[in-house]
Parts: sequence; structure tokens; C-alpha cells
Amino acid sequence: MRACVQRVCRARVTVGGEPVGQIDRGLVVLLGVAQGDTEDEARRMADKIIALRVFEDDEGKMNLGLADAGGSMLVVSQFTLLADCRKGRRPSFTDAAEPKLAETLYTVFADHVRHAGVPVATGRFQQHMEVELTNDGPVTILLDSEELNRPRQRK
Repeated sequence: MRACVQRVCRARVTVGGEPVGQIDRGLVVLLGVAQGDTEDEARRMADKIIALRVFEDDEGKMNLGLADAGGSMLVVSQFTLLADCRKGRRPSFTDAAEPKLAETLYTVFADHVRHAGVPVATGRFQQHMEVELTNDGPVTILLDSEELNRPRQRK
């Protein structure tokens, strides 16, 4: 599972010109589900993102998590995060999960965030979406569940 997390002032997603989800201050999470991902990984990824201390405290230091900052989350499914561009010029998406599994884990992720008390808006799964956002900072963080499960090596 891969996630591109962006701290935003505001964001919205539209389908066919119709707004389907929007937030003010918070995080936009572009979420890609890979073959072999599990519900447990979706919940762990959600917990990790909720707890990321990427919001500034009163002293201007990034010390606050999403809930501490009173923010919301906009979750958008994005299988293209699983693109393999090592060969040729056309990305391969064979590592992306089949749509049924991807939608299930996307829903598990969003529901887990919601149950943690964070307001959640979403895009529409398997739809052509337009995502507008104002990146705050900018702060953009890439997360991969394989990396999160691997012990950190000290240099």
C-alpha cells in the first residue's frame, strides 16, 4: 500500500464537475492498494497517517497530528501510485490490486480514520476525478507499507 500525503489548507474532489468530497485544513491522502495488501495494513497505514506530526504548534514546530490540529482527511483512491516505470516508457500497473480488493481496503482505510474521530471525505472509487488542493508548506510525504514494516537501519 502506498500513500502520498499532503498537508493542505483546503481540497476538493469532483466527478463530472460535481463536488463529491471536500475539506478545509487537513490532509489529502492519495491511496494506492497493492496486490497482497491486507485490512490490517490498511488500518496500520491509517493510524500512521493520523499520528504524523506534520502540523505546527504554537511555536511553529511540526509537533501536532491531524486530530490535535483539528483537521480533516480527504482520501482519494489512486492505483497509479503502484506504477512500475523500470522498463520502457509505458508504466505497468501489474502490482496494483484488483478493483474489488482495492475498493475494500480503501473503504477499510477511510472507515478506520472516521472511527478514530477524524472527519473524512472521499472521492469516488474507479471514477475519473479532478482533485484540487492548496498544499500548505508545502508538506508532502510518501509512505509505503513495505517500508513501514521494515526495521529502520541506522547509518
